[in-house]
Amino acid sequence: MKVIFEDNHILVIEKPINVPMQEDSSEDMDVIRLAKEYLKVKYNKPGNVYCGLVHRLDRPVGGVVVLAKTSKAASRLSDSIRTNKMNKKYCAVVVGQLPNEKVLKDYLVKDEKTNTSRVTSEKYGKYSELSYKVLSRKENLSFIQIDLKTGRSHQIRVQFASRNCPLYGDQRYNKDAKVGQQLALWATELSFPHPTTQEILSFESNLPNTEPWKQFM
Repeated sequence: MKVIFEDNHILVIEKPINVPMQEDSSEDMDVIRLAKEYLKVKYNKPGNVYCGLVHRLDRPVGGVVVLAKTSKAASRLSDSIRTNKMNKKYCAVVVGQLPNEKVLKDYLVKDEKTNTSRVTSEKYGKYSELSYKVLSRKENLSFIQIDLKTGRSHQIRVQFASRNCPLYGDQRYNKDAKVGQQLALWATELSFPHPTTQEILSFESNLPNTEPWKQFM
């Protein structure tokens, strides 16, 4: 777990791929436990250590994440998300040819039993919005930057898959993804007001030097 920034209130990290944000049925090591162990060892703290989860990345997704070191920070960061003051940008590789840039607006509903989401009508779903621009293309792949406006479950993956341009390596929403391929979605930029000073902080996480990212470096 790479630490990008830390003070008395927040911990900004680079989430490793294929690590859940918090404990799930797999019982695999998760980000919150990794962060708690890091804080416990670094500050030689006995007993339980507080570390608050305020936003999530899907298990296969890596990149920049902020965690709260106090309950007050957690509350204020959550308020920043609710009031759209936390800005999140991603890079992705999608299969197919997209218009150069566009705003995608849908209503999504989540199936808790299958842990999947799908596009539905306004009556049943939650409003979901993102904008994107194509940075480059190679054969049938498009390398894009995404500005996420809302944070629904699997939102980016579902919105592009519903337009027949699923993400490369998406084992859940891309029927042509090959076994062993890694989902090509990375949280590259994160900015938000500091929970106590209100200073706008911005952090970045570099894309990994792996496929299919290497094709677009």
